Amino acid sequence: MLSKVLSGAVIGIDAYLVEVEVDIASGLPCFTTVGLPEAAVKESRERVKSAIQNSGYRFPDDRITVNLAPAHIKKDGTGFDLPMAIGILAATRHIPADSLTDFLVLGELSLDGRIKPVAGSLPMAIEARRTGYAGIIVPAGNGLEASVVGGVEVLPAENLSQVVSFLNGEAKLDPVCPDLEGLMNPTTGQEDDFADVVGQEHAKRALEIAAAGGHNLMMIGPPGSGKTMLARRIPTILPALTFEEAIETTKIYSVMGMLGKDQALIVQRPFRSPHHTISDAGLIGGGHIPRPGEVSLAHNGVLFLDELPEFKKHVLEVLRQPLEDHRVTISRAASTLTYPAGFMLVAAMNPCPCGYFSDPNHACSCSASQIQRYRSKISGPLIDRMDIHVEVPAVPYRDLTMGEKEESSQVIRQRVTRARDIQNRRFRRSKIYCNAQMNSRQIKTHCPIDTGCTRLLESAIDKLALSARAYHRILKIARTLADLAGMESLSEHHIAEAIQYRSLDRPR
Repeated sequence: MLSKVLSGAVIGIDAYLVEVEVDIASGLPCFTTVGLPEAAVKESRERVKSAIQNSGYRFPDDRITVNLAPAHIKKDGTGFDLPMAIGILAATRHIPADSLTDFLVLGELSLDGRIKPVAGSLPMAIEARRTGYAGIIVPAGNGLEASVVGGVEVLPAENLSQVVSFLNGEAKLDPVCPDLEGLMNPTTGQEDDFADVVGQEHAKRALEIAAAGGHNLMMIGPPGSGKTMLARRIPTILPALTFEEAIETTKIYSVMGMLGKDQALIVQRPFRSPHHTISDAGLIGGGHIPRPGEVSLAHNGVLFLDELPEFKKHVLEVLRQPLEDHRVTISRAASTLTYPAGFMLVAAMNPCPCGYFSDPNHACSCSASQIQRYRSKISGPLIDRMDIHVEVPAVPYRDLTMGEKEESSQVIRQRVTRARDIQNRRFRRSKIYCNAQMNSRQIKTHCPIDTGCTRLLESAIDKLALSARAYHRILKIARTLADLAGMESLSEHHIAEAIQYRSLDRPR
């Protein structure tokens, strides 16, 4: 007796089809799973047996062989429980074999037959649509998440008996029909707002520029000056996620099993703030079974590294590739995986170990060698990749008590969105979407400068000993400043303002 059930598995953040073949033959009772199953898949046999028996069906006392094809790819996770159980019941004539050809099936089984949610149902629903299947049977807890794909029927099930009754034509599974417009426009607002930030006009201007052009940003200032508070409000001024960006971001969280209960889509830009003790694998991804890291979880959002010099130096150095390529490639002996990593890097640091170097209100207790050692923890190539360096001084008491109304995030976001719209039109024929992603050829095309700008840049490069990468960064920032002002060409004051955002390049 042979049966075949279609399921899926995830490699990277994309799904691929898996044929779950079940053969039941005469012989001593045993349950063997082949096709490179990992430990969680091998343990399925105990869950499947108990679930079948506790759902009121007979489990065969024969030799059962389950093959997961393609057999050359390692299979991980608990999503094969339900397909295995359905395959066994089909092989023992509890389910007609012809009812299994139109649907993909996935789900983890409890011992009593309930179906638990699994990670990766969204990319599997996308694969079901791509390959032309009529629908996908998923755990009830994954129904809303998988249904946002559209073009494929998503059938949620609570337990094994429901699925058997549906496949036998005895009952119906109601498909999920999500309200996509409501999902993309949540009624609940964000708690953080730039209206709460008193003073720091120079820093807020730098953050607006960074958000408008997608630029990486470094904040330097004493403890308590508001660096973290400013960073946490950056997502509130970034343009709203498009549906395609929301799907791409949600796929990563789906694979990691990090979607909240009843959460269908990630509709607000991610903000990730890992602790400085994080490992390189935790930051960019990896592990025995490679998983996305923080740079991928921050895709289409913000990665905030607070107390930057406290991170291990080799951990910071692995950021170079994702900052340039906007993706992470993890190579293993058996496979090579690529994860998206199109994030905006925001970092914060003190000017010295004690934090009060150049603070007029506190005396710095650090020696010159201590300050040099502290700053040398951040390599020159990494600093070069930070487009904007901004000083965040302590807020004077007078500013704290003035009580003036500050600009809200909504007002700033409108200006940022207008600048991004200009960039979207500019790069509509390219594969980029913001000024920070321009290459050298695009910089020459979109950032022409006149004689006055050339003289100003030449003087700055000579005095500050700027690198070629810093030169390009200045032009990108100037382009963003012109977009915020609604101007087509770059002027000297755009170049001058862009130069001042390279404070770490200045000799001290």
